[in-house]
Amino acid sequence: MKIIDAHLHFGADAYFDQIARAAQHENSAEHLLEQYRARGLVHGIVMGNLPVEDVSPDYPPFLSYCVGLDSRIFDFEHLEAQLPFLEQHLQRDCCRGIKLYPGYSSFYIYDERLAPIYELAVKYRKPVAVHTGLTATDQALLKYSHPLVMDEAATRFRKVQFVMCHFGEPWFTDAAAVIEKNPNVAADLSGLLEGKIPDFEAFLQKKHFYIERLKGWLEYLDSYDRFMFGTDWPLANLGDYIAFTKEIIPEEHWHEVFYENAVRIYGLDPKTLSV
Repeated sequence: MKIIDAHLHFGADAYFDQIARAAQHENSAEHLLEQYRARGLVHGIVMGNLPVEDVSPDYPPFLSYCVGLDSRIFDFEHLEAQLPFLEQHLQRDCCRGIKLYPGYSSFYIYDERLAPIYELAVKYRKPVAVHTGLTATDQALLKYSHPLVMDEAATRFRKVQFVMCHFGEPWFTDAAAVIEKNPNVAADLSGLLEGKIPDFEAFLQKKHFYIERLKGWLEYLDSYDRFMFGTDWPLANLGDYIAFTKEIIPEEHWHEVFYENAVRIYGLDPKTLSV
């Protein structure tokens, strides 16, 4: 089975090094490629956090990226000056979309001042991925990353294909309602695990409340054509994440969730997907 990792992070970073070790991985391009080959992954999409002025980020050929506008580089005061750089990214074939981090940057994604960003996304037919749900730091504000916020954005900017990263975890009920109502919202299933799970069966039993509700809302929606596999590498062990996703997705929908949906939503060319 071919697999696309629709949500990962990549780069030399002390924090990434630390969490990779906790997941029994190594934060390096060589190790990631080795793991991809061993587990059937043919491509990955990096959620970027480099300066937007860096219009030629150096990623390995088996990775493409979404240009990220995170808290270190994004603010409305400098948005107009950043738009030409953002457009240069979107003109590149290896740039597959835009990534927003509202919880960390303290803005609502339905803000009309974001309209120029959304217009570029529509112009180049590339999606806008948005961090939703819990954040990695207690300095972020959850009111901006709650999945219900995406409802207003998806309604105001109906031509934009939004990707709800992390399926709004742990607000699965609200996330499901947003996806059911808005046909221009898809989701990835990244960021739901971290570290290495020593005993997978014991983990499933211990976390049964969480897992059953997650599975329940996925079954309620019955829209497996709008969900994508993602790992949030290097946060979690790749083998564990594949097994976990198989646990929550019915087998008859594995090809869609693990591969087909990412090809369609991120506009990938299947002929170029190999490691």
